[in-house]
Amino acid sequence: MTSPAVTPAATAWGANFELPPLGVGVGLRRPHIERVQAEHPDVPFFEFCPENYMDRGGRSRRSLLDVAERYPLVSHGVGLGIGSVDALDHAYLTRLKRLIEETGALWASDHLCWNRADGRSSNDLLPLPFTAEAVHHTAARIREVQDFLELPFLVENISTYTILPGAEMTEGEFTRAVLEEADCGLLLDVNNVYVNWRNHGTDPHEFMRAIPRERIGQMHMAGHEDRGHVVVDTHGAPVRDEVWALFRDALAISGPTSVLLEWDCNIPSLERLLEEAAAARAIYDDVTCAAVSS
Repeated sequence: MTSPAVTPAATAWGANFELPPLGVGVGLRRPHIERVQAEHPDVPFFEFCPENYMDRGGRSRRSLLDVAERYPLVSHGVGLGIGSVDALDHAYLTRLKRLIEETGALWASDHLCWNRADGRSSNDLLPLPFTAEAVHHTAARIREVQDFLELPFLVENISTYTILPGAEMTEGEFTRAVLEEADCGLLLDVNNVYVNWRNHGTDPHEFMRAIPRERIGQMHMAGHEDRGHVVVDTHGAPVRDEVWALFRDALAISGPTSVLLEWDCNIPSLERLLEEAAAARAIYDDVTCAAVSS
């Protein structure tokens, strides 16, 4: 099916949603933050989860602000529930905006999902129906969030374990329609594209071709668990070879951008995390340098 008619984008965006291509960074996690403060590793940027800091003061918040003085930071949330039918949580957004202003985060992102209903929140990132109604509902809320935060806002394609009935379009068509109607950017999670390929048989290259390349403001890379009958997005293992290959294809589409290596459970040593980031950087340099020289 074709995607629905959408409101024309308000802005003719250039490459990468007009965000700076920062190279390959890593997620800022509590086990590493003291060493980052003391040793200042050679990392071009860090991404932080705002929910870990929004309601905290003291040492935790001071540590984040200390890192912010030395490194570019970006904010990546998990609690917004942008596609939910409950009203947007403006108390949450107010706390988020305050933290973004304190850290000088260059942009904010969250997931293209829902996680709230009837005043209750889920810890899961739940899939949206691929319908025109969901496009219009979600896009309107993204516009409201982006206007409130007053900085670029990206939504991330999520990993899913079911496709809701009644779909009127593919995931790629749905994502494109939301991006264009909301006039927002995409955080392209390459591992999630692979996970959905394995779980649903969807063509990952078709998904990436459907996305407006100029709206890819950032990418995520992470590991997963292959259980045979299902692939689970765990963020708890090294990136698999199949995902590295898909990463090459994604970079060929986006060109130089900001790539974030995620490792959120079974967190390794800082040295091991930086080794994984170096592997991503080698591919990044190979693909982007080849594109520039061609």
